[in-house]
Order: sequence, then C-alpha cells, then structure tokens
Amino acid sequence: MLRPTKLCPSQPRTAYAAARLVLALSLCFVTACSMNRLPAVPQAQEGQPVTVDGMSGIRYWGDEATPALIALATDAVNRENAARTAAGLRGPLPPANYLAISGGGENGAFGAGLLVGWTASGTRPSFKLVTGISTGALIAPFAFLGPQYDQKLQEAYTRMSGKDVLVKRWLTAALWSDALADNAPLRETVARLVDQNMLNAIAAEYGKGRLLIIGTTNLDARRPVMWDIGKIAASGNPKALDLVRNLLVASAALPGAFPPMMIDVQIGGKDYQEMHVDGGATAQVFAYPPSFNVGSLARNINVTRERHLYIIRNARLDPEWADVSRQTLSISGRAVSALIQTQGLGDLYRIYLAAQRDKIDFNLAYIPESFNVPLPEPFDTHYMDELFKLGYTMAVKGYPWAKTPPGFDQPETLPVRREAGH
Repeated sequence: MLRPTKLCPSQPRTAYAAARLVLALSLCFVTACSMNRLPAVPQAQEGQPVTVDGMSGIRYWGDEATPALIALATDAVNRENAARTAAGLRGPLPPANYLAISGGGENGAFGAGLLVGWTASGTRPSFKLVTGISTGALIAPFAFLGPQYDQKLQEAYTRMSGKDVLVKRWLTAALWSDALADNAPLRETVARLVDQNMLNAIAAEYGKGRLLIIGTTNLDARRPVMWDIGKIAASGNPKALDLVRNLLVASAALPGAFPPMMIDVQIGGKDYQEMHVDGGATAQVFAYPPSFNVGSLARNINVTRERHLYIIRNARLDPEWADVSRQTLSISGRAVSALIQTQGLGDLYRIYLAAQRDKIDFNLAYIPESFNVPLPEPFDTHYMDELFKLGYTMAVKGYPWAKTPPGFDQPETLPVRREAGH
C-alpha cells in the first residue's frame, strides 16, 4: 500500500529530505511529467520592463548592477534626505546598517532568537537595508520593522511546527504533481503573520528611505530576483498584500519539495507566467550584486557615511559528519546537503570581498558547532525552541560577530624581499 511521502531528513539538519527531492526531479524527467501553465517570458524579452499585478519597477535581477538597481539606491538616499529635512534634522547622514538574513528552514529560529536577544542587549541598530532569502525572507519584515515586532517574531519561530508549513503528499506526487508536499499551511501561516497593518508599517519606513528586499529564483531564467517589498507596500495597489504574501511563500518554495509560485506578468501588453522558487536555489544569502559598487555610487552622488553589514547565516558552517548508507537516496541527499553548505560558504566569501572593496564593516553570525540538538523531523518545535534560546542568549551577552568568513582570515603583510643591487 502506498504511504504519504515522509519529508524527514535522513541526516541531521538536512531539511525537507533532499534525497527525495533528487528522486522526484529524476522521476519527472523520466516520465516527462508536467502541469499546465502560461508561456514563460521568452529569453529575448527578459530585459524588458515587466508589470506584475499592475505594478512596475518593483524588482531587479540579483546578479547584475542594472541602471534600475542604481536608481533604486539613489532614490532611497533622496527619500532619506527628504524625510530628515521634514523632521528638521541637519548634519551628516548617520551610519547605514545593512542586514542580510539567510535561508535555513527551521534553523531560522537561530536568527529570530539573535534579533530578539539583540534588542534585549540594548545595542540593536535600525537597518537601512534588510534582505532575506527563504526562511530569511519570512524573518526579514519583522527585522525591518524593529523591536516592536519581536514578540510576533518569537511566536512565529517557537510555536511553529511542521503542520504550520506543509502537508505531505503521496509518493505518486513525484510523477503527477509539482512537489512532494503541499505548502497550503505555510500560505495560511504567512497570511496570518503578514497583514495590512504590517504592510502599512513597511510602506511608512520605505518613505524614510529604508529598503526591504527579498530574493526568489526565476526558474525559467535560472537567475536570482530581488523584490522591492517596500515599494510594493507603498504602491497603494489593492493587490499589494497578496503579492507580498505570495513572494514570501515563493522565496521559501524549495524546488521539488514545495510547489513553485507562478507569477503572472505582462510585457509589452502580452501575458506570461514565471515560475519562482526558493531564493536559495541561486544564493543562500545576499546583500547586493557583486557588480554593484557601493563606494563608487556614493562618490557619484556625493554621499559620505559609515556602513556596517550584518549577516545572519541560519546554519552551521563546519562540516557535519554522518555515516552515509550505501543507498541511492542517502547518497543523493548527502550530496545535495553538501552542495547547499558549500554554496553558503561561497556566498559569504563573495559578500566579504564586495564589502572589503566598498569599505563596509563586515559582521557574521552563524550557528556554532557546539549546537547538537537532534532534529527528528522538519520544523520540530523543541529543536526550534532550543535554537531560538541559543541565538537569544548569545546576543544578550554581546554576540561575538566574526569579521571574516570561516577560513578567510586576513593574510599578514609579508616584507618585500629586495635583491642586492635593486
């Protein structure tokens, strides 16, 4: 008798059963399974202006410093200056603090705890920019709005369980459906957490020049997409709230495990449909495209200020040992989890190099190697509660932010050797 697919990792902290994801994708390839959809945006039209639910200019490619992205940053500074003038503030701009929150499934409880503990320590700053991917995208609106939303953030990551995220499907879903699980519970959870009042609060902060950006992956284009949630919130469009909720769900839609989010778009008066999935398919964490030179732009628009970047990586960064069974699912799952870990490290290296170039103070937090609470199933409440407590305790004591990614220590300056006669 067929049984529902069990989305439970065979190795510690390997979310959503990565092995079953590989199997599902392989089966779909073999059987050429598909579901109906509108045409994807043709490759030749990817660079043209896109309208989503009547809104335009609300998103940017996450791997390219386009003129539109440069205009986004410039407009944010202009709004900030206008807001300061209206408030009677004078003098140089205050330091700009950036926060990037990574994916990590239930490990997002660490980032949630860190933020709440940071508030309790009395040292948490207001962030000029907040970015999030996957579970980081779900945390990002709370982090953006500040300490007054800490209680809701804590409740979200200490009371959530698997039933609030997914409903298991039968194994045949790998053949005839678009995912191994139904994320209807996650959609309901997001709808409960993100309401019109929150959207209004985000819009108000957007008016002050602050930015809230979440990342998805356009699976058709195989490129990262950055969505300007603040601009969407401030648009006044009656569909804005639904779009924000859909984007948060899309950012957490692990391909194969959760259904993709189909986004209807219009280009040149024609209707298309894009397939958006977990932003983690293209990056585990992001701040801005590497080709976006913050220092150069600041000089061009005559802006001088301190800049600090804080990254919360909701994962351990050390290699986690496991005795892998000599079976297809175990081998595939272990390989996928290794790929995710190394991709996350690569993201940190890239962000660090860009921060060094742009003279931005780099700060990194991640789950320590000492945390070894077992994860019996995805989004286990006890596991998340313990991880939240860990992040909270470390932050209250004064989090020891890493100044470089692991294994990327600053090299010592070596003396120049000079040959005789030179």
